[in-house]
Amino acid sequence: MKFKRTIKQIKGDLGTIDIAPLIDIVFQLLIFFMLTSSFIFQPGIKVNLPKVITSQVLSEGSVIITITSENLVYIGDELIDKQQLKKKLEEALVLKRPIMIKADKKAALGRVVEIWDMCRSLGLPEVNLATNVAIE
Repeated sequence: MKFKRTIKQIKGDLGTIDIAPLIDIVFQLLIFFMLTSSFIFQPGIKVNLPKVITSQVLSEGSVIITITSENLVYIGDELIDKQQLKKKLEEALVLKRPIMIKADKKAALGRVVEIWDMCRSLGLPEVNLATNVAIE
């Protein structure tokens, strides 16, 4: 018994790929990344810095003292009182690290001056204020 072999040829373009599903997937990925990126927040304490026209960029490694609008004082993310602040400033003096004061616009000027004076009385040579640059 002899079997007959038949080869069927498919008519049409074999060299083309339908890209509509590919476009759909890329569009969905784009939407996914746009939505998730808007929910990424910077860690830290929310402070509205005052705007200035002139400023200078400082190097990394500063001890950052944050004063909120409620006049609470933080170093890093830790709420501290005057005794703890003095201890941290003495450590910064030994390590010769500059001090950066990030005070909210609504923070009391007296609180900022009090901390600045504490830094100067300990002999810290470099005390800076953080600001936002106003673009004209």
